[in-house]
Amino acid sequence: MKQGNAQADVAAGDEEELDRAIDELRGVLREDAAPAGNAGFAMPEDDDASGSASAIIMNIPVDVQIVLGSTEMQVADLMALRKGATVALDRRIGEPVDVVVNGRRIARGEITVLESDPSRFGIKLTEIITSAKKS
Repeated sequence: MKQGNAQADVAAGDEEELDRAIDELRGVLREDAAPAGNAGFAMPEDDDASGSASAIIMNIPVDVQIVLGSTEMQVADLMALRKGATVALDRRIGEPVDVVVNGRRIARGEITVLESDPSRFGIKLTEIITSAKKS
């Protein structure tokens, strides 16, 4: 039974680490969304207006892509593709996929089937990509 408890402790630790990484990611996204310097407009000083500005930023749509893999081929091979053709990717089954937001890789995860709708896929985040802070 000790092994089961140890595995549960490891899983809980991994989950806590992932939660911290997600919080850090949210902070990075907020930092990236904030204008550098005074960028030609003044930000409101009071808390209500500041909260409103934050709400506006949080409602900006972003392009989210899940990248299964990629490949490189010659134009002639690309032009020869037909219905039913198989294109080999650079990743193997079971390898993590990339989560890309506006062209920037922010996380990696595993493909999963949604419990709420088994006809749809989802991504279970396993790693948040943190970049070095700009100085």
